[in-house]
Amino acid sequence: MTALRIAIVGYGGAGRGIHSRLVREAGHTVAAVVTRDPGRRQQAASDWPGVRFHDDLTALVAARGTYDVVVVTSPTALHAEHGALLARAGVPFVLDKPIGVDAHEARAVVAEAAATGTPFTVFQNRRWDPEQLTLEALLRRGDLGQVHTFERRWERWRPRPQQRWKENDPAGGGLLLDLGLHLVDSATRLFGRVTSVWAQTRRLTTPTEDDVFLVLAHEPGGGVAASERGVVSRLWAGSVVGAPGPRTRVLGGAGAYVVTSFEQDASPFEVFDADAPEGTLGWLTHGREREAVPQAPGGHADFYRALGAWLQGDGEIPVDPADAVRTAEVLDAARVAAREGRTVAV
Repeated sequence: MTALRIAIVGYGGAGRGIHSRLVREAGHTVAAVVTRDPGRRQQAASDWPGVRFHDDLTALVAARGTYDVVVVTSPTALHAEHGALLARAGVPFVLDKPIGVDAHEARAVVAEAAATGTPFTVFQNRRWDPEQLTLEALLRRGDLGQVHTFERRWERWRPRPQQRWKENDPAGGGLLLDLGLHLVDSATRLFGRVTSVWAQTRRLTTPTEDDVFLVLAHEPGGGVAASERGVVSRLWAGSVVGAPGPRTRVLGGAGAYVVTSFEQDASPFEVFDADAPEGTLGWLTHGREREAVPQAPGGHADFYRALGAWLQGDGEIPVDPADAVRTAEVLDAARVAAREGRTVAV
């Protein structure tokens, strides 16, 4: 596979800390960056000697021959606008999630790309979490039997919120559009289409949601699990959680899969993993009995490896944008459910 020349729109936290790092790991090159910030330009020049800089997206489009694909990491409220501009220009692009602040914006971006035949995918990197890949392998083998309940928490102890647009932008910020979106995408991939949503959201320390709880009902037979009964997903996202709960618990007729902690987020339950053998992730449990589960291979850089293969005609699209639209529809329904205190059909 030939290495891609990638242009990154924005070189802030996600642009540099996530995308640039994964691009390098996958063997590609950052050839251009859109930013006016002198400090970020200096960082990008140090990271990628010879990188070209552009003040805005219009200037980047005008330099079309210097890169192969554009990765948009601008603030969420700008995603739909930037995606539509690139689609109209016929420039292949990746939109960091979410692709719009609501389902209306998400559909508009997908329609624009379809109308112009522009290659477009979505950066849903959490599909390549080792935990997610390990759980998928368990479900494909049928080790849990018929699954009936999925629980996942993405909880943090941040009593002093960071001063970023993610915490302060009422349009594009908040945990529902950030961590909540990852949680819904993971649940839908594992257990299929969502038919209804019940939700609670709160603003404890920020102008946007920093405490989210979702209950999703899935149609029977969907997703990787293909369980005969409709699975119920219970999903938590919180920033003011001094004692984060177990990261993942999946319940089925033949047992359960439990992951106690996640990445660097401290949890009082992580002592459960003190005797976990190397190369394992989580536990297959039956009451007091448990056995460590071998960790499935893979990681986030595989998104960029898949992107290169797809753009060069040698692989499937990494993430179907239609999946992002369906997730946006679930989040829209969650907003209504939280506001009106009722279950909302999707």
